[in-house]
Amino acid sequence: MRRPRLMLVLFFLMNSVAAGQTPVIENTRPIYLSHLKYDLTVVNFQADSTSEAQFFLEKDGKQFPLLLKRLPDQNKIVLKNVSFSEAGHFRLTAPALGWHTEIKVIPNWFSILPPLIAILLALFFRQVIVSLFFGTWLGVTFLFDYNPFSGFLYTLTEYVGKAPANPERMAILIFSLALGGMVGVISRSGGTMGIVKSLTRYASNRQKGQLATWLMGVLIFFDDYANTLIVGNTMRPLTDRLKISREKLSYLVDSTAAPVATMAIISTWIGYQLSLMNDSFQTLNLQLNPYITFLKTIPYNFYPIFTLMFGFFIAVSNRDLFSMYKAEKRCVQKGTVLREGAVPLADLDNSELKPMPGIPLRWYNAFVPVSVVILTTLLGLWFTGYQNAMASGLIAQKMSTLRYVSVVVGHADSFAVLMWASFLGGVVAILMALIQRLLNLDQALRAWVGGVKAMVMAAIILTLAWSIGNICSDLQTANYVIYLTKDFLSPHLIPVVAFFSAGIIALSTGTSWGTMAILIPIVVPMAYQLPRLDASISPVLQNHIFLSSIASILAGATFGDHCSPISDTTIMSSMASGADHVDHVRTQLPYAFIAAIISLLAGYLLIGYGVSPWISLLIGFLMIVTIIRFFGEKVEA
Repeated sequence: MRRPRLMLVLFFLMNSVAAGQTPVIENTRPIYLSHLKYDLTVVNFQADSTSEAQFFLEKDGKQFPLLLKRLPDQNKIVLKNVSFSEAGHFRLTAPALGWHTEIKVIPNWFSILPPLIAILLALFFRQVIVSLFFGTWLGVTFLFDYNPFSGFLYTLTEYVGKAPANPERMAILIFSLALGGMVGVISRSGGTMGIVKSLTRYASNRQKGQLATWLMGVLIFFDDYANTLIVGNTMRPLTDRLKISREKLSYLVDSTAAPVATMAIISTWIGYQLSLMNDSFQTLNLQLNPYITFLKTIPYNFYPIFTLMFGFFIAVSNRDLFSMYKAEKRCVQKGTVLREGAVPLADLDNSELKPMPGIPLRWYNAFVPVSVVILTTLLGLWFTGYQNAMASGLIAQKMSTLRYVSVVVGHADSFAVLMWASFLGGVVAILMALIQRLLNLDQALRAWVGGVKAMVMAAIILTLAWSIGNICSDLQTANYVIYLTKDFLSPHLIPVVAFFSAGIIALSTGTSWGTMAILIPIVVPMAYQLPRLDASISPVLQNHIFLSSIASILAGATFGDHCSPISDTTIMSSMASGADHVDHVRTQLPYAFIAAIISLLAGYLLIGYGVSPWISLLIGFLMIVTIIRFFGEKVEA
């Protein structure tokens, strides 16, 4: 009885070897989550064999048949809605073909543990490096059959070691270090203190200093990374002199970076956001212009708008709440911009970076290199964007000026541009110091290296943040969050649920762009189709729900990324401001949550039932002013 089956197996294996191919699961995962549904594509089967194959999942001697769908490519089949009822090792098998493969399954809630543990440890123990490493180690341990020793080794080699092994990430590391080098030179040559002396005449008190920082953050709208690094490094000496805490500076920097870039009609974000929207529109066969649609979503982008409002009124009123008030009170009364025992993410106050004795403090030695960075960034974005858009055939003869500019900037290579800008700024700073004989070449290079050394802590934390982001991707943390929230979607509540889901995913994974990529293809079709299935929802309300759902993903992703301690922009805000990273997160969280709650209550909840976005903005504005006026406390000397 066994001989015919054995012959079939041998025949199948011989055919596979002859073809030089082995059946495999396409895009296989290191592990799968219990109770989630997967479509498994099996490739490299012979056409005559696949037509007779029946696939099963096996565990503990039990077999579960799977639903099979043949693709036009006869060497591919799809196993639809495969679900694992429990954790453990399953065997995917096709008995008639003599083929099988092992599948590892872990409890679905395990996927949320690594980022959750990392965040909690960072907040409670204020040791962000240990927290991020432990979170990554825990996740890798899940992948390797719960063996902590294997998890430790593979954390080092496969996750921490390979985290920067990505051109974009490497560019972020290099331009962060190079910009630190530029800051080292302009500090050593007296430029930083010179610009502080000049700005002090205009920003003469704490209120004006905070407002100037907020305004500079709004004006540098074209890229969130450039915004963070330029504003933090430029304004830090001034805010230190005005007794504005590093916690407040990092908050003002962080709250005007991504919130501005995600809404700016010309920025490095817009091309990415438009491409995701356009893909969803094409899937639905909608003849919608993604750029015009994006412009229509801006009034619904409540969290970024309310965050900017909140930062503005905090600066103007000179009032603060909760832990930020304590930080500001400490700074004003004790004169300490950092709390006792704080570990700033970038050590920009060391003696290597202080001005040389007797050097004149000239403001233009800082202003010119920083201006070179900004100008190079703008010209570089235009140059690379134009080249890429032309190569892709995206520039047409008949285009509006606004559309033309958005296409060009949206397709720019921002990572390459920022590297150019940071190095060129450093070169200009060194040349100015040499020409004026403020430093000799050896001193200038030592100052540049000193600035780079000040960024080492930030580089380590950034690498660990990417590591835990990679393990979250392998553990499918985002898919699990979607699994938790998908069952209570109502047409009226789609904007609320989309904002909440985006916030949780971005908070857990530390990436706003990744969150958008996950949710836009899921939420946009639902936001378009579900309201049209309900006869009680008018066309006007259908449009409100559709536009606000798109905006809620962008806003929720910004919110989660804004307050996640493992987010690169949050880390870079601490780095550029010279703040203790955990202190920055702890003081910023209450402000971020207030803006998020107002966005939900005054914004997305009301929008789902037909309230105009302009009314929501007015209600949110009044709520912000009321909270700051009646609950905020003035910081007095």
